Amino acid sequence: MTAVPIVIAAAAVVAQIAYPLTGGAARDGVTVAVVVLLAAAALTHAAIHRGVCWATMLLVVSAGGGFASEVIGTATGYPYGCYAYAVDRLGPALADVPLVVPLAWTAGLYPVWCVATRITRAAPGRVAAVTVGMLGWDLYLDPQMVADGQWTWCNGGGLPGIAHIPLTNYAGWVVVAAAMAVALLAFEARSPRPAPRHDAVPIALFLWTWLGSALAHSVFLDAPELRFSSIYGLVVMGVLGVPLLRSLVPSSPDETDRRLAAATRMARRP
Repeated sequence: MTAVPIVIAAAAVVAQIAYPLTGGAARDGVTVAVVVLLAAAALTHAAIHRGVCWATMLLVVSAGGGFASEVIGTATGYPYGCYAYAVDRLGPALADVPLVVPLAWTAGLYPVWCVATRITRAAPGRVAAVTVGMLGWDLYLDPQMVADGQWTWCNGGGLPGIAHIPLTNYAGWVVVAAAMAVALLAFEARSPRPAPRHDAVPIALFLWTWLGSALAHSVFLDAPELRFSSIYGLVVMGVLGVPLLRSLVPSSPDETDRRLAAATRMARRP
C-alpha cells in the first residue's frame, strides 16, 4: 500500500519529462495527466501517512478552495486579475474553469506543506513558508502555461521578463495560499495524529519541482520568458528548498538525539 504514491509520483515525473517532447493536443493530454498524477500521489500519500480524514480535508481545502477562487477570479478579476482559460484544451470545464485546474492546487500545496512542516513547527512560520512556497511554484506554473496558451491575461505590468502576467496574480496567490495554510493548520490542531516521519515522496516531488522546473525552463522549453521564470521560481522556492536541503544532511549524533527528543515531546502532546 505504501508503494502506491511512489509509483504514481514516478509516473508523474515521467509525464513531466515527456512534456517538452510533445505539442498540440498531445501536450494538452500530457498536461492533464501530470496534474492528475501529482494530485493522486499527494492524496494517496496523505491518506496513508496522515489519515483519510486529513487527505479529505486536503482535497476540500486545496481543490475546493482553489476552484472557488478560480471561478470568482475568472468572473470578477479578483483576487488574481483579469484572465481567461482557453476553450477545450484541458478537458471538461465548469463556470469557465477546467475541472483539472483545482487538482493542480492539490498537487502543488501538499509537497509545499510537507516541506514547510519539516523546516518549521511554529504555526506562523508554517503559514509563511507555505505561502512563499506556493508563490514560488506559481512563478514556474503561470509563465509555462501562459506560454503554452492554456490561459491568457487581460493586463500586463508584471515582473521583468514576464511582464504579460500582472503582479495582481502573485498577490492573489499569496492571499489564497495563506488561507489554505491557515485552514489546514486549524484542522491539524484538532487532529490527535502526530506528524508522520515518512514524507520522502512529497519531499522528492518538491525538490523535483524546484530544481527540475528551473532546468526545464532554462534549457528544454522554448519560450524566452521562461528563462526569467526559471530564475524567479528557483529563488523563491529556494526559500524553502535551501533549509530543506540542510535538514536532509546527516546530523552529528548529539544533534540527532536532540531532534529525536524534540519529536518525541511533540508526539506526546495532547
